[in-house]
Amino acid sequence: MGDVLRIVLKRLGLGLVTLFVISIIIFGAVEMLPGDVAQAVLGQGATEENVKAIREQLGLDRPAPVRYLEWLQGAVTGDFGKSLISQTPVAEAIGPRFGNTLFLAIYAAVIAVPVAIILGVLVALFRNSVFDRVTNVLALTSISSPEFFLGYILILFLAVKTGYFPAIAKLSPGMSFADKLHATFLPALTMVLVVVAHMMRMTRAAIINLLSSPYIEMARLKGVPPWRVIVKHALPNSWAPIINVVALNLAYLITGVVLVEVVFVYPGIGQMLVDSVTKRDFPVVQACCLIFAATFILLNLAADVGAILTNPRLRHPK
Repeated sequence: MGDVLRIVLKRLGLGLVTLFVISIIIFGAVEMLPGDVAQAVLGQGATEENVKAIREQLGLDRPAPVRYLEWLQGAVTGDFGKSLISQTPVAEAIGPRFGNTLFLAIYAAVIAVPVAIILGVLVALFRNSVFDRVTNVLALTSISSPEFFLGYILILFLAVKTGYFPAIAKLSPGMSFADKLHATFLPALTMVLVVVAHMMRMTRAAIINLLSSPYIEMARLKGVPPWRVIVKHALPNSWAPIINVVALNLAYLITGVVLVEVVFVYPGIGQMLVDSVTKRDFPVVQACCLIFAATFILLNLAADVGAILTNPRLRHPK
């Protein structure tokens, strides 16, 4: 247990250092964006005196390192400042949007994870069969297709031609849970098609890699049925790489939803990020990017911990 705790604390410390470096990159990248924020807030007809006044009001006349340290100090306490456009606290504006993104990610994960594991077991069981080849071709096609392309294809066939689902994932405060699931089905399905193929192929590879192990050969010699060999012997010992790839894909479901949310006009944090970049609302852009980075690092840490807990050999690094 002590070795596990030591490894987890080491990974957590590395994650914090990584997040600190990313925060510097985020702030620096936003600073290098072309144009003047004050000019964008006031419009093209603003006078030079008004632009100067708004820059002083927003604190843009101070050195960048000073503004970065103030922003980092506030971010640690959950205070990302105020939006330059709406003048409302950024945390209050992001909260509901991030909740919507989490809902969409969990919706897609609930579908994708069991489907991917079941398909991975089946293609490993019927390896080199027609079913295996067809499934792998479809998986590679799904992986190779951009999210926006899959989204537009689903809109064409499931919204425009049939009308089964709405083309725009519009949410309202009074919606029932069932209506919310129906309204967000197409963006969730788009994300499922992207991640399920990757998880399925990794599950298949992890199981097939274990099929040449001595204990698997012994089970076969004893006459154990092929499905039982895979489900009872190979699958439990392949959980470490499967958990790792599942956690990484969950990170993608949260941090890689920007294109999907834009295609379906979904009111999540990805859509908010795009809108804020367009409006040059820097505090919102910085907060969204930092939240994405923190979520990705946290889920990567969860993947490492899951792999350590399911693989005793990783608990005693040399």
